[in-house]
Amino acid sequence: MHLAYPAVLAALLFCVGLYGVLARRNAILVLMSVELMLNAVNLNLVAFDVWLRDTLHSGQALTLFTIAIAAAEIGIGLAIVLAVYRNRGTSDIDRLRDTAETDAAETLPDTAETDSAENTDTNTDTDTDTDTDGAEPTSGRADGGTGKTKKAEATT
Repeated sequence: MHLAYPAVLAALLFCVGLYGVLARRNAILVLMSVELMLNAVNLNLVAFDVWLRDTLHSGQALTLFTIAIAAAEIGIGLAIVLAVYRNRGTSDIDRLRDTAETDAAETLPDTAETDSAENTDTNTDTDTDTDTDGAEPTSGRADGGTGKTKKAEATT
């Protein structure tokens, strides 16, 4: 058997997987496309192992390791996708990116408000002292000086 047949098949599988990763918007379909790419690599490993007539069968051993890593990757990936779906209600990658950007914009404080708050603060000793219970003081902001909103704290 020629090496060209499995090599061409592996290249086609890898290209289909790459297209799926780049074009799909559903996170589960992206994970399936990554699995196609890993299977293309496994096909190449076994084909070159047979073609080189390796007595140690190192290509097949590497294929077993790749299969084990792929199984762990898909298990963890699906768990993450399910957790994100439960929290956000969607597994669309573009919508998740958009909501992450809007959440980040909501958590950033306005620089004009913080500058005016720093200029009106006359007591700077409270920033470095500790309270009577030994805890660090907050910066006087309603959110405790973290810059996070209640919505951002609930999601983290």
